[in-house]
Amino acid sequence: MRVMMTSKGQVTLPKPIRDTLLLEPGDTLDIMLEEDGSLRFVPLTAPVTRLKGMVPKPASPVSLKQMDGAIAMTAGRSIAIERA
Repeated sequence: MRVMMTSKGQVTLPKPIRDTLLLEPGDTLDIMLEEDGSLRFVPLTAPVTRLKGMVPKPASPVSLKQMDGAIAMTAGRSIAIERA
């Protein structure tokens, strides 16, 4: 795809690229110049609602005590928290 730069140095990303990167007006991009001269665009901001559905729901409800235990194991230490 070809784009044209304006006299102010602005370019418009073609719609297929915006769609692929899930970009919306107001999003921020990090643009990196690679060693081979290519550019890499990485979206930096996105609404938290885009995260919905990324992690499947557990087969059964998880208690707060189980969540605390999983966090403690991941942190490499055990914690004892009493929940009401």
